[in-house]
Amino acid sequence: MTSSLLPSLLPAFTKGFALSAGLIMAIGAQNMFVLRQGLKREHVWPIVLFCAAADAALIVAGVSGLGSALALVPGLSLGLSLGGAAFLSWYGVSALRRAANPSVLIVEQQAGMTLSAALAGTAAFTFLNPHVYIDTVMLMGAVGTSLPPIERPPFMAGAAIASFAWFASLGFGARFLAPLLSRPASWRVLDLGIGAMMLALAASLLRDALIP
Repeated sequence: MTSSLLPSLLPAFTKGFALSAGLIMAIGAQNMFVLRQGLKREHVWPIVLFCAAADAALIVAGVSGLGSALALVPGLSLGLSLGGAAFLSWYGVSALRRAANPSVLIVEQQAGMTLSAALAGTAAFTFLNPHVYIDTVMLMGAVGTSLPPIERPPFMAGAAIASFAWFASLGFGARFLAPLLSRPASWRVLDLGIGAMMLALAASLLRDALIP
């Protein structure tokens, strides 16, 4: 009985995996933070597990109907956008300041971030980004709820596995770039790119929130 169900549930699993992979691989603030911590080899496992678990929880919540409920909360989208823009602006300016001071870059390769600080940063990049709710809770939730109830668990499993595979690849694969980033000048270029991206994302959030 169970073996006969597997072929019929595989398309739902594949759909969840492909949709999650397509959404999560877009370059964004969370991915850049995971990449940077992977390059520094700091708390990679906790960060990867936190990101994957958060995605899985949000996907399950979306398929369970949370997306429809959140859409009815007045001011929620605006509040998330303003909070996310403020955090991204702060992180972007911090990255540009690191890039402007080579001595900070040299020290930072040796002195690391505490686990609590790393997880707090991961949580901020995860939950202060309105797009994560659009992608996981609303978009994936809408696709998941459109499936028959029996196909929803494999859909969610496929999406969660894709998320874990991506973050693990990003965090642990970053070490292969370490030889290219063995000099302060290389970290300066990376932080310049991170700073510019964070500020651009913050501006995009503000524009979407304040301009009808």
